[in-house]
Amino acid sequence: MLFYISGRLRPSLAAILLVLSVSAGPVCAARGAAVPDLLDLPARAGARAHGALQLAVARAGERLVAVGVYGAVLLSDDAGKSWRQAAGVPVSVALTDVSFASAERGWAVGHGGVVLHSADAGEHWARQLDGRDAARIVLDAARARLAAGDPAAAREVRDAERLVEEGPDKPLLGVSFVDAQRGYVVGAYGLALMTEDGGQRWQSLVGRIPNPRGKHLYQIRAVGREILIAGEQGALFRSVDGGETFAEVPTPYAGTFFGALALDGDTLLAYGLRGNVWRSGDGGQSWSQVDTGQAVAISSGLRLADGSLVLADESGRLLRSTDAGRSFGALSAHAAAGSAGLVQAADGALILSGARGLVRVEPAQLASEPAR
Repeated sequence: MLFYISGRLRPSLAAILLVLSVSAGPVCAARGAAVPDLLDLPARAGARAHGALQLAVARAGERLVAVGVYGAVLLSDDAGKSWRQAAGVPVSVALTDVSFASAERGWAVGHGGVVLHSADAGEHWARQLDGRDAARIVLDAARARLAAGDPAAAREVRDAERLVEEGPDKPLLGVSFVDAQRGYVVGAYGLALMTEDGGQRWQSLVGRIPNPRGKHLYQIRAVGREILIAGEQGALFRSVDGGETFAEVPTPYAGTFFGALALDGDTLLAYGLRGNVWRSGDGGQSWSQVDTGQAVAISSGLRLADGSLVLADESGRLLRSTDAGRSFGALSAHAAAGSAGLVQAADGALILSGARGLVRVEPAQLASEPAR
């Protein structure tokens, strides 16, 4: 899965990870379930983890926690100036996203449908869920809906039975916890689940999201009762009741969205392939395209503490908006190419995860006026 960006072929980080996961399924079955082996193999400690692909980074109070390939979890207690590897990670699959509900309690997701939980600020992790469990949960929910008389559930049952048969080869790509009890995960082929007890039990969201074609879901953001999910082929879904129901948000763009931000009021900002950024001021009823200057995939976005917005593209360019996403300008600061995630540290610095590990952008470089 390659995309033409800036006149040449460049692989999207999210696309690479998805291809690796999806293509691993038949190989794993033929070679004696290699993916489950990685689900049971603890991550190895090693200096190479610091320069390896890091896919997401989050705040855990003052601490920063980054996750990446081979089950690597990196921790920083000095706002991203230095990093060390977490000691206890029970899997070696790639970890794709991380979310902390408090300084101590966090969750990470990744390949093999894995969900990990930490109760000590990322030092140690325990597996709460994997693709085998997730498939059975989705199948049980679909069968229950079919038994209750929902004819649309027949297809869901068939899809879920295939999910169980194929094993844990579907990656989870996004996680968001509102508090220590309620959280949500999404992934490939429309996989989506939620928990209301901190991950002790999970329930399927597949039947609640109007995604009959099983589009891949790349990101989920939950704030209070509002949830926003972004995915491929223009997929954007929203819930305002904590996940009880979801509505599709129609968009004029048919390409992939890697993420979306819900801003003040009914303002939405969605970003994705080929520099596409779309803004709606009325909850998705109408949209306007925002000029980003070049056709490079926008891989991550963040609202900073001062209210401004920052987007990162896969060339390493950083874009900032001070007018609620109506316009963006390129900052003079430039991160390494292949950015996959970003977070603001306690001292105001911007921390980016990506193909070459983790990069810190100093606060002064963000405070300056964007260079047009």
